[in-house]
Amino acid sequence: MARLALISLLCVALAGFSGANPLVEQQALTDQPVHTTDGWEYTNCGLPSDLIQIKSIAVSPDPPQPGQDLTVTVVGTAQDVIEEGAYADVVVKLGLVKLLSKTFDICEEARGANASIQCPVDKGDYTVSHTVALPKEIPRAAFKVSVRGYTADDEDMVCLDLKVNFMKNPFPHFGW
Repeated sequence: MARLALISLLCVALAGFSGANPLVEQQALTDQPVHTTDGWEYTNCGLPSDLIQIKSIAVSPDPPQPGQDLTVTVVGTAQDVIEEGAYADVVVKLGLVKLLSKTFDICEEARGANASIQCPVDKGDYTVSHTVALPKEIPRAAFKVSVRGYTADDEDMVCLDLKVNFMKNPFPHFGW
């Protein structure tokens, strides 16, 4: 489930604006955002005591592109067994406007996505890759996604804030 939980949380975050299946993501503990490109970034808002510790996240293509498949690779550690009943609260915003606020059952989402790992997930290190199709209808806008994952006992499991900017740069030749 650790592998499943990582993938599921990232998919959940992406599902908020893409209509795809849920997945998971987060980064090594830091108060600063991780800038991977001009088009997206994520911040690990979790604690060292959280059940899932994310070491890295990579996406391809980078930055994500509407109408293309997006592959997300997450490297992390499950510090304990993740049981059936784990869930994630996901909020997607466009500016100050809340577009989505939904709770996802992580194990159920993994079953629905026919993931290779199912609940329960054992303690240990995992590298997980998952591909989702991003619809070409994604608005050319900047989205903020908040993912808060919890165990079946409502204990903190993972915390992630994600920003994805699908706006086209009007001045690409100037590097802005």
